[in-house]
Amino acid sequence: MAHPDAQVRVAALYQFSRFDDPAALIPPLKALCVAQGVRGTLLLANEGINGTIAGPSDGIDAVLVDIRALPGCATLLPKFAWSDAMPFHRLKVKAKHEIVTMGQPGLDPLSDVSTYVAPADWNALIDSPDTVVIDTRNDYEVRVGTFAGAIDPGTRSFRDFPQWFRDNRDALLGDDGMPKRVAMFCTGGIRCEKSTAFLKAEGVEEVFHLQGGILNYLETVPAADSRWQGECFVFDERVAVGHGLEPGSHALCRACRMPVNEADRASPLFEEGVSCPACHGTRDADRLAGYAERHRQTRLAEARGERHIGQTAGLHGEQDAA
Repeated sequence: MAHPDAQVRVAALYQFSRFDDPAALIPPLKALCVAQGVRGTLLLANEGINGTIAGPSDGIDAVLVDIRALPGCATLLPKFAWSDAMPFHRLKVKAKHEIVTMGQPGLDPLSDVSTYVAPADWNALIDSPDTVVIDTRNDYEVRVGTFAGAIDPGTRSFRDFPQWFRDNRDALLGDDGMPKRVAMFCTGGIRCEKSTAFLKAEGVEEVFHLQGGILNYLETVPAADSRWQGECFVFDERVAVGHGLEPGSHALCRACRMPVNEADRASPLFEEGVSCPACHGTRDADRLAGYAERHRQTRLAEARGERHIGQTAGLHGEQDAA
């Protein structure tokens, strides 16, 4: 993890709860964030709260005190990291139908709770040949890194996960659909809460998920003992982190919003701020010219010691922040 002498503290958080009127909670929470110099995204829905925020340490503490005072949020356990620069340009606090969008009406992660597995016990679970290990994240995240032997659903969105599981259930679990244990993981835990609740609703009994997600594992499990391969994509300007939550080697293509590694950046199809191997040839000349101008303005702002709005353009959607 970056040294806490860094100026900006980052908190990734979620809590499934029951909010009768999430919209009414937004104005005071947003006002507090503004007053404390906190930016990022907080999503509220009837099912709880989700988001990642960054700011001065005292400001983050003040906002967390307020969030823990919300119904059912007293036990909120954020994941912290540090950054030398503010990783968010704006503050968004808004109401949604779901704090992480799966699109399965009636699913209740508070009732259909799976078994939490601490990072220290995760290796033993996923090393077992009787365990099916599933990465519940999106395809571009999996390409950055995943656990050895984990199944990649190849989904473009978390909404695609339920249909993928139904289509592949027999292949995953056997002809009777029930014989194996299922262990699932995601960045910070929230998608696992929903995906494990979904599997339990589908009749799968032995369902486990990594407590605190990949970030908790990378922070607490020594690299020498780790089953993790690569880096972990995160939904802010850090782009990816490695063991100890140290900054990773990936950057972000500002055109298509895909993470790019060192080999991608060495490709003749990569132009910083304009295109990468994944999106080269998919934009017309006018759009490419707009990207190039945005990149030029960003660099001019950096030379002046300022932060241009285009510098944070292109971050991935907030629904998968954890």
